[in-house]
Amino acid sequence: MARTRLSVIVYGRDVQGLLGACLDSIAGQLPPGTELLTAAVGETAHSVAARHGGTVIPLPGDTSDSAARAAGAERAAGTWLWFVHAKDRVPTGAPRALLDRLAEVEDAAGQVDVVVADHVRSTWRTTGGNGCDAGRLARVGRRDLPLADAPHLLRVAPLLANRVLRAAFWQEHRAELADAEEASAEIFASRASLILAERIACLEQAIVDVRQLRTESLPAVTAEQRYGIVGAYENLQRIMQRLDTPVRPRAVLYDLMATESMRIVARQTMPEEVAREFFHRASAAAVRWQPEGYRRPAGLEGIRRRLLEEDAYTKYRAFQSANHKRRDLKKAVRTGKKKFGVKVRDLHYQKVLRGPVDPNSAVFSAYWDRGVACNPGAISAKLAELAPHIHPVWVVSKAAEPLLPPGTDHVVPGTRRYWEVLARAKYLVNNVNFPNAVVKRPDAVHLQTHHGTPLKKMGLDQRDYPTASKGLDFDALLSRVDKWDYSVSANGHSTRMWEHAYPSRYVSLDHGYPRNDVYYSAGAADIRAIRDRLGIAPGRRAILYAPTHRDYEASWTPRLDLAALSERLGDDTVLLVRGHYFYGGTASPLATLRRSGHVIDVSAYDPVEELALASDALITDYSSIMFDYANLDRPIISYADDWDTYAKTRGVYFDLMAEPPGHVARTEGELTELLTSDAWRDEASAEARAHFRRRFCEFDDGHAAERVVRRVFLGEPEEALPPVVPVEARTPAPTPEEATR
Repeated sequence: MARTRLSVIVYGRDVQGLLGACLDSIAGQLPPGTELLTAAVGETAHSVAARHGGTVIPLPGDTSDSAARAAGAERAAGTWLWFVHAKDRVPTGAPRALLDRLAEVEDAAGQVDVVVADHVRSTWRTTGGNGCDAGRLARVGRRDLPLADAPHLLRVAPLLANRVLRAAFWQEHRAELADAEEASAEIFASRASLILAERIACLEQAIVDVRQLRTESLPAVTAEQRYGIVGAYENLQRIMQRLDTPVRPRAVLYDLMATESMRIVARQTMPEEVAREFFHRASAAAVRWQPEGYRRPAGLEGIRRRLLEEDAYTKYRAFQSANHKRRDLKKAVRTGKKKFGVKVRDLHYQKVLRGPVDPNSAVFSAYWDRGVACNPGAISAKLAELAPHIHPVWVVSKAAEPLLPPGTDHVVPGTRRYWEVLARAKYLVNNVNFPNAVVKRPDAVHLQTHHGTPLKKMGLDQRDYPTASKGLDFDALLSRVDKWDYSVSANGHSTRMWEHAYPSRYVSLDHGYPRNDVYYSAGAADIRAIRDRLGIAPGRRAILYAPTHRDYEASWTPRLDLAALSERLGDDTVLLVRGHYFYGGTASPLATLRRSGHVIDVSAYDPVEELALASDALITDYSSIMFDYANLDRPIISYADDWDTYAKTRGVYFDLMAEPPGHVARTEGELTELLTSDAWRDEASAEARAHFRRRFCEFDDGHAAERVVRRVFLGEPEEALPPVVPVEARTPAPTPEEATR
């Protein structure tokens, strides 16, 4: 029999009914060489675990988390142990990524005892927020090191679920790792594992989604539990003392102990006598374990540390009170300055608004000032060709300035010139809305281009979907919509939905999306050049995977096991993976896959139209990219594993499962089967796509930008514009296969 490399040990009670979701997130993605054990505490957990398979270890309802972990480890057969709490979840692809990293570690020369990985955090409000450990793990990279060479790893979140331990290492150090006091057992065991390990390896991918429960839903923290945190740090110091650990790790642990002690006193509510005793114990520990050569930090933190070392609790509280008053005063001054600055800006803006409109000035913006892109970008390019007398100025955020094409005239939001050009411009073009403060002049023209065909509910139609409409001010939204003069549409469906979602007096321009013109104008040489830039060899199949944003997820974790999928597809296929731009500020979960050459992270690649042109097929879920991509008449697969949840929480305008652009896969197995056979491009796929194109590519024929410029900027009547070419009469850009002939 093949050996078990990894034992996944789920432990604990069924807290707030979360155990089922935890097991669901694991059971469906366990690769060969792994086993699932559930150390189920209490009757409810027993029954939930029994329905999910794996080995169930029933434990009494009063079993502690430490004891549950130990019980699971006793039954585990794996070389490595991974402890996951019953309230948490495992992101898609994590077990596979762990196994791959463990294989590398086992082939290394040294004895690695612990592999530390990244994590994400979810609350009752948000899902999948990034942890803070990506940079710390990246500093180690693919090396394996003793703690002395990477003491900063002690600052990685003290969780057991973000690391795996060699089973023999666990057994050798069970007294330290498994039998800690329950009040601070996880903090202690997680950091003790690094102190005791011979060598440590890292994995930059998030392997656990830690659910932070509402404090109000948890039992009150006792005084002894608070004191136990100081005790846990002291026990860690004793282990370092026994092992004669070098000074650098000791200094890091000391800093963590002092910082957390001060944070608890400053931020946590507790009775005065408990706070005073906690401070006293923390002070004794700070003096007792001060490392050789220690120097206090500078500034306010140094003052806090001195007061802690002196056990000066009363002085500390006085210092804290004075510091709060100082911060409040500075905040009041900043607020006053800001209000004054806004007043000055408004006066200047109003003055410029009283001047004449510049008939040859146009202001462009796209995606909340991210740069030259989308429909506004295509219109601006066509404007230079057909109406060069009109000068474009782009609104671009400070962060996006370096990415602008050379020579692009632009303004940064909030600057003096920004308000001046907005006040004077005849034309204002955006694929979202300009800020509320922008005044609609009677003689100015506002052109709303939108940035996708609506599958999900938009505008006023979101009112019945609280997950989607959270924080939306519908009155303010309608005020922005009332500024529109024109609304660009790619198809009759969009026109009808926009008029319903954004009711106002604007004129609908059924001219097509300008950004899609390139799907008819690009030639074979263009496609070869794009693929060359992306590093895609001729003859290699490229599949673009572009999932959408979900309102119920705060950050992006691929819903596909991309490592397993790319392995099944083989060396002849490359996956171009593009995360939604709403997740642009989060760490990419693809870091460990880039090295394989089978997966290319194109989340930051612009323009997206080039990615579509370079690919042979598209995998998406509910993203509007499917409507644009259909113009190319290439295969589209809808990976709809959570369609029911998405449709219920976001609201949709039509049933994508009944009118898909191609084949639908509801599971990874179905998707893999489609792509490993010729089904992805069979006749049934072509028939579904033809129906989809007739409905949703209605006005996209390669001449949309020309129609918009001539109608809006040159004032030509609609009957003088180029007529829309019927779908059946259009010739899309050549496929990559055709481009190499």
